[in-house]
Amino acid sequence: MSTAQPRLTPGLLAALGLLAAVSAVATDLYIPSIPSIASELHASASSVQLTLSLFFFGVGLGQLLLGPLSDSLGRRPVLLAGFAVFALTGIATVFVQDIGTLIALRLLQGLSGAVGIVLSRAIAADLSTGDTAVRALSLIAMVVGLGPMIAPVLGGFAHRLWDWRGVLAVLAVISTLMLLLAWRRVPESLPVEQRRPHGVGAALRPFGELIRDRGFVALTLAFALSFTAMISYISASPFIGQRLLRMTPIEYALSFAAGASALLIANLVNARLAPRVGPARMLSVGSGLLVLGGLGMLTLVLSDALTIPGFIACAFALTGGTGLTMSNASALALARAGSARGSGSALIGTAQFALGGAAAPLVGLWGETTALPMAITVAAAAVLSAACATIRRRG
Repeated sequence: MSTAQPRLTPGLLAALGLLAAVSAVATDLYIPSIPSIASELHASASSVQLTLSLFFFGVGLGQLLLGPLSDSLGRRPVLLAGFAVFALTGIATVFVQDIGTLIALRLLQGLSGAVGIVLSRAIAADLSTGDTAVRALSLIAMVVGLGPMIAPVLGGFAHRLWDWRGVLAVLAVISTLMLLLAWRRVPESLPVEQRRPHGVGAALRPFGELIRDRGFVALTLAFALSFTAMISYISASPFIGQRLLRMTPIEYALSFAAGASALLIANLVNARLAPRVGPARMLSVGSGLLVLGGLGMLTLVLSDALTIPGFIACAFALTGGTGLTMSNASALALARAGSARGSGSALIGTAQFALGGAAAPLVGLWGETTALPMAITVAAAAVLSAACATIRRRG
């Protein structure tokens, strides 16, 4: 049997980007409906935000399990099984009657949806090296960046037409389509002779090696903390936008997409520049933008000067910095992972969603009448991410 690998064509790269974007869509699509979900299910803001945080924890844990599993069984069977569960769970969320059931289903959705994130990176790394890998990961991130731009707008219109259950029905349809896409378009990228042995010891060994690599750990934390800053803004933004700044759901969705457009722009720029100037330099640029957005948001809130234009401008800098930081930190980290790319991608993703999930409930602890918890969390995560990137460079 031939062991020749498939080529990383533009079509396959686009498919990987779409599969990686599903988890972001599963978050952003229903963000405009969060206040309505809280009202209809008689739930507090913090309990509804728990549907975000447990989804993120599920995505983190799922990557930790599915990444090493794909190193042993191959990418394709794990990918298809994960998306089958993700689609079925999405259908079930449409019919929930209480917040507890929704939280449980969102956790399962996160566990299964993790497969798109962890394996899109691993498959791209299987089929590319060096500058090609940086470009591939940037382009995948660019497609992922379309999620925060399109999903809230789509979710806002779907909410206006069908309320929040209709939004979840749209997500269920998207999940089913992604399962079909994975089945039809994504080949196996890990040859049998390169797969790792089965067993608990064999699965855990790469984790130990990677955790002892200080450069890998610093890059992983820079990646995860930049995401934490962005997701803290995302989870609080519907309450800040619609209740503090008095936007309608459609106005909020459009303003959110305007800020999120920086993610797309950043990855387009990175795909062109990173192979020329190097991912380390682009990581420095991303860290600077991230800190600018985070501290700018905190300054506006502390001075009681937060306005819609200021909110969007800070979000633009924050999400642009996140895009550059995540693309380049992941490329540099996976280059250090070597043959354990599934495990390396799993650790990166686990840190990302564990930290993001821990931060999401914090932004709602003081209620819905202040933006200060969000601003503090965003600024702290941005500064810590930049510090980790600096530690990596000095190391």
